[in-house]
Amino acid sequence: MYTKNPADPTASTVADQAAGKADQAIRSTQRLANDALDGLSESVNSASSRVAPMINRATEQASALAQRSMEAVRQTSQQLRDKASHASDATASYIRNDPIKSVLIAAATGAALMALVSLLSRSRHHD
Repeated sequence: MYTKNPADPTASTVADQAAGKADQAIRSTQRLANDALDGLSESVNSASSRVAPMINRATEQASALAQRSMEAVRQTSQQLRDKASHASDATASYIRNDPIKSVLIAAATGAALMALVSLLSRSRHHD
């Protein structure tokens, strides 16, 4: 077993050198870790600066598409309202101008619908 001899400078020197090498290795590792983290940070910042405009552009395009879609829905809705109003006006005018014919058409339509309902209900009961 080896015991440290205070008079032996070699053991102290070797221990000091080992401690110095360990400190040097720790500092070197810290530098490498810091350099790697700095590089990673720069990469993240660079990617962020490239991705942010793409996200903004995609957001603007989605917003524009939503705006165009809403406008198209509004226009189509207005066109349907106009057509329904025109059909209602035309029907009212037709009834005013030819009431007897209108009543006969309505009665014939009702009879045809009742016959269809009756036919469908009978075919369901037989199945």
